[in-house]
Amino acid sequence: MLRFGTDGVRGDAATDLDSSSVAALGRAVAQALGAKRFLIGRDTRASGPRIEAAFAAGLAAAGAGARSLGVMPTPAIAFTAAREGMPAVIVSASHNPWSDNGLKIVGADGRKCTDAQEDAIEAASAGSAPVAVPPEPALSFGADARAEAAYRSHLLGALGGRSLDGLRVVLDCANGAAFRVGPEVLREAGAEVTAINADPDGRNINDGCGSTHPDALRSEVVARGADLGLALDGDADRVLAVDERGELVDGDQIIVMTACDLHDRGELPGPGVVVTVMSNLGLRRALASAGIEVAETPVGDRHVVAAMHELGYAVGGEQSGHVIYAAHATTGDGLLTGAFVCDLVRRSGVPLSELAARMTRYPQVLVNVRVAQRAELDASAPLRDAIRAETERLGDEGRVLVRASGTEPVVRVMAEAATEDEATQAAARLRDAVVAAFGGSGQP
Repeated sequence: MLRFGTDGVRGDAATDLDSSSVAALGRAVAQALGAKRFLIGRDTRASGPRIEAAFAAGLAAAGAGARSLGVMPTPAIAFTAAREGMPAVIVSASHNPWSDNGLKIVGADGRKCTDAQEDAIEAASAGSAPVAVPPEPALSFGADARAEAAYRSHLLGALGGRSLDGLRVVLDCANGAAFRVGPEVLREAGAEVTAINADPDGRNINDGCGSTHPDALRSEVVARGADLGLALDGDADRVLAVDERGELVDGDQIIVMTACDLHDRGELPGPGVVVTVMSNLGLRRALASAGIEVAETPVGDRHVVAAMHELGYAVGGEQSGHVIYAAHATTGDGLLTGAFVCDLVRRSGVPLSELAARMTRYPQVLVNVRVAQRAELDASAPLRDAIRAETERLGDEGRVLVRASGTEPVVRVMAEAATEDEATQAAARLRDAVVAAFGGSGQP
């Protein structure tokens, strides 16, 4: 039986997401949510058409129908779900390699399922009878033209009629779901766009490209003398930027730039933004100096969205490039975020490198410690003492975070400090404290 993780169901496409299991999940989703009509969209993975067909067969077994959107970005599918008032299924494994795939369910409001809904789906799928699955369809990359056009108009509308004329942009599409709509919308907005990694073949999604591998984009921006570059991931729900010098601009810096811009223009509803515990200390410092409050959540964009909704904040996101603008989207949207970055550069007349410098990034060291057993961190007094000691040692010029993985026997250690050396030493001391408390090799 397939089970939900932190972001839907995800795993090896051939083994974890076999057609029978996917069909059973489809039937359970229809039964648990009680809807009679669903949208289904996917990214460019070779396994996508098979998984879509199997899920649709499961829906049909429960008396529900499905309309295929074809290949579209995750935020475009969520936008279409909200626009048409219909729940949707997203077949994607985001930034993972082509051999993986996944399933995310969003409601008729365009938001991801709640924990209670996921529990109900898992309960409905337990012990269910097999569902007949159809033959595997051919791989294709087409999209629902009407839905894609509506999403493109939505992105252009978010710019408020402002043009990107004269802006030279390199867009890395990661051979993923935005390979077509991404270059189109930026060109329609007026930018001069060079698209790279925009030729999907089912196996090259995220392969040495996109937001997880931005080096080719950095070189291309410099070689072409572009104003900036944008690196999407496979389903285009996240983006990282590259400035005119080829330097990476991460999600934290994008949040600072755009939130401060909204605040300066009096267009930031609520007094703050929402970020996760992994956001850099430099973000907190930069936003505090601008008079913007910061609310913190566990890792995961669903936690960010929930806190934004609860607090009434308009901007939130993650260092990885998942950025949510509540006035325009229900989830992270790499193209929307990228368009806002382009608009800020064009409107301000200031190079992206200077805009990004509004935040000074503190050196951040991450260590994954594989331990002998699943760790209950609060149960170890010596580890608590070690964390307290490092926190006091760093003072206002750094911070540490130690958290247990929810899915494997790994403890994740993060240290930030004024220098790389201080951060490295703090992370190493905490790694040793974790190993002493819970055993294991201390290796990721």
